[in-house]
Amino acid sequence: MFVPSCVMPVMRRTNMLRTVVRRMSQHRFILPQASFDREYLLNPANAPSIEANIQHRKGIGDIRRVQTIHQQLVAGTALPESERTKLATELEAEMAKIPNRTHPLVLEYGNEPRVLKRFNEQHKRTDRKYFQFSDICKKMNLYRMENLGNFTGHRSYYLTDELAELEHALINYAVERLHRRNFQLITVPDLLPDRIIESCGMSVHGERNQVYKLNGGSERESLCLSGTSEMALAGYVAGRVIPTEKLPYKLMAVSRCYRAETSALQEEKGIYRVHQFTKVEMFAVCNRAQSATVLEEFRDIEVSLFDELGLHFLLLDMPACELGAPAYRKYDIEAWMPGRGMYGEISSCSDCTDYQARRLGIRVEPEATETASPETNFAHTVNGTACAIPRMLIALLENFQNEDYTITVPEVLRPYMHGKQFIRRRKVLPELKLTKRLLQEESF
Repeated sequence: MFVPSCVMPVMRRTNMLRTVVRRMSQHRFILPQASFDREYLLNPANAPSIEANIQHRKGIGDIRRVQTIHQQLVAGTALPESERTKLATELEAEMAKIPNRTHPLVLEYGNEPRVLKRFNEQHKRTDRKYFQFSDICKKMNLYRMENLGNFTGHRSYYLTDELAELEHALINYAVERLHRRNFQLITVPDLLPDRIIESCGMSVHGERNQVYKLNGGSERESLCLSGTSEMALAGYVAGRVIPTEKLPYKLMAVSRCYRAETSALQEEKGIYRVHQFTKVEMFAVCNRAQSATVLEEFRDIEVSLFDELGLHFLLLDMPACELGAPAYRKYDIEAWMPGRGMYGEISSCSDCTDYQARRLGIRVEPEATETASPETNFAHTVNGTACAIPRMLIALLENFQNEDYTITVPEVLRPYMHGKQFIRRRKVLPELKLTKRLLQEESF
């Protein structure tokens, strides 16, 4: 094919651009090396308190093993380089298992959460029989969960018609309220490197964990389905220094969450505990002096969201044994679910201090009174659930169902549902009658 000479330079530039883009797309983001608090962890005087903290939290870390490996490295200066490298790698892996410290007040709670406040007790419905979520949805023809094992797998579901509208109303309601609080909305990936997930405090190893791994990747660089957008948001700021004027740097995301967990408990049947669901997540990066205040802000946002919906719920300060590895302190919110006759967790928020930041290299600019030391400018991170859809749907449908098989839509959600005040029973011709009618029509 003849190509005019004037077109050749354009084609060459286009081909060069394609090559650059292709190389950029193949480039792997290199996470910074984790930076543990060695001064604290490797000091033998701290071993008893660290060990007690691990026991309180039912953690898996072994501080004695950490310090033994460190002593071997210090004493073994004559060891071959390969042996020292192996010990150093093992030391990093063992330090990564040590959980965060625990807020001293929480240690006083024993193994039970502290109920800080009860909200809307006048709305606790016990006056009559209330259907469980799955039962009322079946009567209203609004969802499907049965016979999906060979299609989408165990514990999956379809939401249809007005129930699907209610899901999106909840998302829009939460996102709009967070916008008012100056959160920045970010769309995040569902696939994440396993190190991002581990750095956020969730294990990806062993047969019994909550993480779905994708087949085909190397063991060193495997990709996983994200369990919560908290992980993707933490990855978004990994390796960055957040300017002081941006702090606290508040982000939100709407994403699908994937959990391999399962449960045989009767109270957790239906969509209470599922393998994939939609969630609106809050995430903040702040300095050391701000994280406790930001945690209180997240807690108050969650309380406000559920209070406006008219739900009866409890605000809990969780004991050490209920804290995941990253959390220094965690609040849970449990809503009354009259169909189940129990309180169920619908939200939580956690102050992770510098646990995630040290593993992902998230830093803030040092304050004017501080020196620019790498140890002092690690950020603190805080996360919280603004709206986890399945649990919220359970709470709404069990609390606001009427005796005529309708659901009253909370007033604050009506603008997001075209002004609908009620969700009504969807009339569907029963499958058996439909089959009979079709057979009759074919016989004519």
